[in-house]
Amino acid sequence: MLSYRHAFHAGNFADVLKHSVLTLVLEYMTRKEKGFYYIDSHSGAGMYQLEDEYAQKTGEYKDGIAKLIDNEDLPEALQPYIDLVKDINQAEQSDELALYPGSPGIARQFTRRQDSAHLFELHPADIEHLQAYSQRWNKSHVKQSDGYQGVLGLVPPPSRRGVVLIDPPYELKEDYLKAVRTIVNAYKKFATGTYILWYPVVKRELVEQMQDAFTKSDVRNLLQVEFCQKADTQEYGMTGTGLFIVNPPWQLTKQLEEILPYLKSKLGTQETSFTLKQLIAE
Repeated sequence: MLSYRHAFHAGNFADVLKHSVLTLVLEYMTRKEKGFYYIDSHSGAGMYQLEDEYAQKTGEYKDGIAKLIDNEDLPEALQPYIDLVKDINQAEQSDELALYPGSPGIARQFTRRQDSAHLFELHPADIEHLQAYSQRWNKSHVKQSDGYQGVLGLVPPPSRRGVVLIDPPYELKEDYLKAVRTIVNAYKKFATGTYILWYPVVKRELVEQMQDAFTKSDVRNLLQVEFCQKADTQEYGMTGTGLFIVNPPWQLTKQLEEILPYLKSKLGTQETSFTLKQLIAE
């Protein structure tokens, strides 16, 4: 289906959407003192060097984060994500865009002493990078095991507060519905958690199957956001990206209403489109 080794795609337009949303969700979670679990089913390496051979081979970040990092006209809702990326680079005393955080790198900036991160990764190279990255990250737990099962084994968290990110590589067509089923089953155990499911737009019928599976489930309060750089096509390749968000923070829809038009103006073409809809009501 799709080969999505993250090192090749770090900082691209899909990451911009996914990680700007993740930043807003985690920022919201830290507004309460009570701790929460962050659970990441397909964590990747944690942090990416944009100057390495993988990122340079595709150069996708140049049409993603690189087009936003120095902008002075950012909408307020996008500012926390951009500031986070800047802070990570400045901490390495780099004035250039040299590092890009994966989802664990985003989460690390928000987890406090009372929070914990649970990171799953199967790829043999990425798990080594992830373990090294997390070595001095207190309250982080890294496992080289199946992330779908990992999610189900950790909910509900003791505090009854949690954010679950499911971000598979979609190398198998089965991943589309398997990811949805994982959230549906986790929701049965932990209905108040926030779940974020990332997906690529490769074939529209696969996205429609995911929508259908969600609407036939017991899941409630489901927001769907999609950003497509190109129109749907039957040709091979990713034309867009999207997120299903269960139990989004109350202000997230309004924040995305600011972010999406801006991303279209900076990262889009005449073909670019976006959608934002409450797929299932509360």
